[in-house]
Amino acid sequence: MKAIKYLYRVLCLFGAMAIFAACGKTVAVDNYAIIPQPVEMTMSSETFVFSSSTTCYVENVGQNDPSVKYILRQIRGWHFNPSIVGKLEGDCLHFLLNPDYDKVLGDEGYRLTVDKDGVLFQANTEKGLFYAFQTFTQMLPEDITDERYKSVTLTGCSIVDYPRFEWRGSHFDVSRHFFSVSEMKKHLDLMASYKLNKFHWHLTDDHGWRIESSNYTLLNDIGSWRVDRDNQPWGEADPAGEDEPRTNGGYYSKEQIAEIVAYAAERYIDVIPEIEIPGHCCAVLEAYPELACAGDDTTYTVQFGPYWPPRAILCGGNDSVMTFLKDVMDEIIPLFPYEYIHIGGDEAWKENWKRCPRCQARIKKLGLADEEALQSWMIREIENYVKRQQKNIIGWDEILDGGVSKDATVMSWQGVKGGIVAARHGNKVIMTPTDFCYFNFYQANPDYQPPAMPNSLVTLHKVYQFDPIPNGLNDYQKRFILGGQCNLWTEYINTNEMAEYMLLPRLCAMAEDLWSPTAAKNWESFRARVARHEQRLRILDYKVGTSSFQPWMTTAKRDDGKLTVTLNWEVEGSHIYWRTDDGSYQLYTQPFALPAGTTFHTVTFYQGRLRECQYDFVAR
Repeated sequence: MKAIKYLYRVLCLFGAMAIFAACGKTVAVDNYAIIPQPVEMTMSSETFVFSSSTTCYVENVGQNDPSVKYILRQIRGWHFNPSIVGKLEGDCLHFLLNPDYDKVLGDEGYRLTVDKDGVLFQANTEKGLFYAFQTFTQMLPEDITDERYKSVTLTGCSIVDYPRFEWRGSHFDVSRHFFSVSEMKKHLDLMASYKLNKFHWHLTDDHGWRIESSNYTLLNDIGSWRVDRDNQPWGEADPAGEDEPRTNGGYYSKEQIAEIVAYAAERYIDVIPEIEIPGHCCAVLEAYPELACAGDDTTYTVQFGPYWPPRAILCGGNDSVMTFLKDVMDEIIPLFPYEYIHIGGDEAWKENWKRCPRCQARIKKLGLADEEALQSWMIREIENYVKRQQKNIIGWDEILDGGVSKDATVMSWQGVKGGIVAARHGNKVIMTPTDFCYFNFYQANPDYQPPAMPNSLVTLHKVYQFDPIPNGLNDYQKRFILGGQCNLWTEYINTNEMAEYMLLPRLCAMAEDLWSPTAAKNWESFRARVARHEQRLRILDYKVGTSSFQPWMTTAKRDDGKLTVTLNWEVEGSHIYWRTDDGSYQLYTQPFALPAGTTFHTVTFYQGRLRECQYDFVAR
């Protein structure tokens, strides 16, 4: 009797599971919103039904390889459970590693075909298969991770895709504010979704040292902690009280570093650590004040607010400084397998060097021209040291001051000039100018946004205009531009939710800038696609920024002397109303004519609400 009851319960359980599965949603997708936009995408009339009966076939790649395991784990997260089959059949996701190298695709490209028999993922490398799968993910419903689907009908298509640039980066500053291992992993997931492949991890600065040191333990005990002022605006923090406890901060253990590096590698992301040399070192100098210049009687402390000018600088004439830096590199290098170490080099205030007898003695002994040349000497010393360990350096564009070796890679942030100079010199270049790439700047009217870095506005539309290839380079010099990256500095960002708010949706625009060919980019198309991605990202529990509701104007002269005024906007679904001083508001549906010099006004409605304010324009 007990056996019969048990069998009855099992049958009921399986019956309930079957009913639950049968009750899943069904949907047909006939309009794909892929970011970054593929190089080529051709639609067809065929359809494929993706369901729990769909199988997986992997060819020329092992079933236990990391990329295959990642893909299967993701599919199971969508409530599908495909079986792995030993031969190709219909109703199948077919992952094919090319037996012969396809020169069109290179190492990161892929071909993706949807037809009546299934989906073919084809690439030269597992990295290419990984990127093909990211595209496939975006072809599914936005709520695929949140809803249980019985089946998804996909419209047939053929995609050929490969990146425009090899360096597609995202920089994250964890010195100003510390972020957890799980938060870093969430950021890496975001990068992988949009085919970004370089994670520039800003680990040290005036506001905290964030990486465990076994040789210099005071960096962890002292340099990683500061008084807590996160409840006050960044620029208005109260001074630290006498003996006030240091409760804000932290650092990553070597085990945690290894965990994050491995997590990134599974997503084909290289992690580039940044260790600041020789400036931005308050955290170092509080822990080890003997590394400061002779005669510098400043008491340095780990900063908890604005700090300008950044006077803290490691002594350029002290041999102990070079020993310290080389010891730090000996600890850093084994943790990061990728070829690059970022050594900073930016905003090094050299007044202390001008007064320091040791620095001046070093300049005289080496026959250097000035303090800029002393910094170049320090950087070359470290560069030569890490090169002996098969590493190369990256530095901000200030490393050009005083001269730089041709093997150093330059990160151009002060506009594009540094990148142009470096490329003409034969240095590799990563473009990250503040006007397009600094996501700590406001993304919309500051009156309607959380506090951010003041006096700058980097809107979604502006980011989308970014081209890493600057004007003024010939074809040979353009080859030195590796790509670009977005930078997130965290002065005003003390939570991961705020970090995501500032990154999104601008990171989507940056991804398309760095992957898609110029001819494939189209603002109106991107605006519509990113609206669907915002929905997808919110379902994945990312905090998405609001973007700007201020339209912009372009004009063209007419034969009758008037101007044709065209308005454009950032947020899909916006309704723009406009009026002149003597008229009433009317909905903008098409370009309109105005005499040159006419003032007109706009307001924007979105989802039935007035957004931001009235904006004033003069037709010219």
